[in-house]
Amino acid sequence: MSSAVPPAGPGQYRRLAGWLGTRDRALFHTAATRHWPGAGPVLPRLSRSANHGVLWFGAAAGIAAMGGSTRARRAAVRGVASLAMASAVVNTIGKRSVRRTRPILDAVPVMRQLKRQPVTTSFPSGHAASAAAFATGVALESRSWGAAVAPLAVGVAASRVYTGVHYPSDVLIGAALGVGAAFAVRGLVPTRDQLPAPGRPHTDAPKLPGGQDLVVVVNRASGSAAAKTALVRDALPLADVVECDPDELLPALEKAAQAGQALGICGGDGTVNRAAVIASRHGVPLAVFPGGTLNHFAYDLGIEEVHDTCRALASGDAVKVDLGRFTPGPGGPAGEPGYFLNTFSLGVYPELVRIRERWSPRIGGWPAGVLAAAKVLSSERPLRAEFRGHDRALWLLFAGNGMYQRMGPTPGRRFDLADGLLDVRVVHGGRLPGLRLLAAALAGPLSRSPVHAAERLRRVRIAGLAPGTPLAFDGEVTEAPSELWIDKADEALTVYRPLPL
Repeated sequence: MSSAVPPAGPGQYRRLAGWLGTRDRALFHTAATRHWPGAGPVLPRLSRSANHGVLWFGAAAGIAAMGGSTRARRAAVRGVASLAMASAVVNTIGKRSVRRTRPILDAVPVMRQLKRQPVTTSFPSGHAASAAAFATGVALESRSWGAAVAPLAVGVAASRVYTGVHYPSDVLIGAALGVGAAFAVRGLVPTRDQLPAPGRPHTDAPKLPGGQDLVVVVNRASGSAAAKTALVRDALPLADVVECDPDELLPALEKAAQAGQALGICGGDGTVNRAAVIASRHGVPLAVFPGGTLNHFAYDLGIEEVHDTCRALASGDAVKVDLGRFTPGPGGPAGEPGYFLNTFSLGVYPELVRIRERWSPRIGGWPAGVLAAAKVLSSERPLRAEFRGHDRALWLLFAGNGMYQRMGPTPGRRFDLADGLLDVRVVHGGRLPGLRLLAAALAGPLSRSPVHAAERLRRVRIAGLAPGTPLAFDGEVTEAPSELWIDKADEALTVYRPLPL
């Protein structure tokens, strides 16, 4: 015959809490009276340097600058975002929920004590939460950088007990909250490793270990292409690497496509666009080495660094990819269609691209983008166009080569580059274009409201465009014809794509 265990009552909980508090104070007293070899000159300074997150902002800047890779920059951003989440939770909920007084400093040697004692409550430790959140956030994107900052985070957490401003349990709970905050951020914005690279339709391509029978064309004018050239040469000693200026790019690509079994390209999205069209025309696979500012197409393929493409070349793994296409209609000039790998747009975005490209060499890509957006939205007027049989005023008409999926509050990416669909989004004319564009961005695909609409289409006609209307595709700007059709060339391009590790 079994007997039920009676539930714990309030008295038992109080006794347990009292026992834990006694052990916590005993551990604090042990830490205060114990000699910590070599800690005296280091831990108090480390504790002070972490005030207001200064240490971690500096570490993030160092990771982004010294890492030199997209993964390192992303790790730095994720670390800061995780820190912000942890600070918000600790300061708005944690410290107000449990108003624990700070430890008494009688047993702590004066040389260890901070010159300025904290005035907030003790539980939990905000410094430990920030340290753990930053280190965990960085590690979720880059294990190597996470391992580099982990000792620093442990040192900051230990310094809070060493200097006498926190009990050990304050630090442990704070660190746990920090780790939880980093994983919460990952739940909102997945890490790159969580997102599958496009896997269909998979196709085989020639195996070119060491770059044998591969010609790689490098656009010297692209953002980071010059820095990547040496990496390409080292990783692919058998490849023929050709550097050229923008005005030499098209002849160099034509020659390279005919000289090897595959065409390699190192540059930004506009450069990759030109290479993709030529590779498709000649029926050779394309090997992309990201060397621009944004590198949207490469990242959607799961390619971030030179070695990613090298792995795919060695194994011969590739996928088929659609090419977006815009063709002048009966009212436009005769000529070949244009192609886009990522996006096509009319409205405010082409002018934004022009201003951004003008300023980016002086102040950098992202600041130039912010400046361009502010200028365009304050001075431009909506364009008029016939879209799906109706004359409309439009702030923006966007067509994506494939459906863009949102990742939490962040801009989307594509999981399928051969879906045969156009991701078409329209922002209607009217007041407050900035808010309209923001609403459209947050709404995501397949949405509809009085200020914007988004749907998936296979073909769309645009007419009634005024002479001189700018058109943007893959970061390039040209003049739009008065009438055009947008559709896709399905699975027109073969691109090397590494299998996930």
